[in-house]
Amino acid sequence: MKTPWNLKRYLTQAQRFLRSGRLPLLLAAVSRKSIRQSWRLAGVREELRLLQALCVAWWRGEYRAVSPQALVAVVAALLYFLSPLDAIPDLLLGLGLIDDFAVLAWVFATWRQELEAFRAWRDAQPVDKQQALLTPPELGQEAGGRR
Repeated sequence: MKTPWNLKRYLTQAQRFLRSGRLPLLLAAVSRKSIRQSWRLAGVREELRLLQALCVAWWRGEYRAVSPQALVAVVAALLYFLSPLDAIPDLLLGLGLIDDFAVLAWVFATWRQELEAFRAWRDAQPVDKQQALLTPPELGQEAGGRR
């Protein structure tokens, strides 16, 4: 499936985020926006949480069985979700998240096998660990769980 035109520039930004170690900042911002707009995210809440949990598990070094391309696509989708000025600005109530949902749907369709493998891994973890994956890493925490 072809990459959505409105996501392409975010793929480059996602690579920079991963290289520069700014993933915790992104995850914290996604968590804040998800809480603020929870009523508007009902249809994609679980998918968004899965993407966040994947990034948290990858950052902490607990799950590395995701391809670099899939990880970049996930981070790019989260960046796109955060951007208030994307193809349809989030300020347009009722319409602003439609393009965000479309990008999330593309990520899930394109990387379905990898995301389902992560979901199976996550669901096999103890409940407390599953809950911990919903908490963004600390801002000073390095990748792999090192400080």
